[in-house]
Amino acid sequence: MTQPPNYEVDVPIRSTETPGLEGVHVFTGWADSRSAALKAAHEVYDAAKAGREIPHGGPGGWSACGYRPGWELDWPAATAGPWNDPYSWLNSSPFEM
Repeated sequence: MTQPPNYEVDVPIRSTETPGLEGVHVFTGWADSRSAALKAAHEVYDAAKAGREIPHGGPGGWSACGYRPGWELDWPAATAGPWNDPYSWLNSSPFEM
């Protein structure tokens, strides 16, 4: 059985306590489509927010490390697409820093 591709879901966030403080919360995992990725990311976030057991490395690879009070996620503005490994520029050959 072939594993579905990795997806990245980027959700804009803003602080409800510090006006002007904003960023992006990133979720990653396996999904068959963008809509499935958005749904999976939202589900693990909702589980974390509700205080239920947070999935780590479960089916689909989706997880959340916790819930951070004081931040609002803008789910309608969330985007999903194939995950791009930020370390893909690395290879097995040695390099100097």
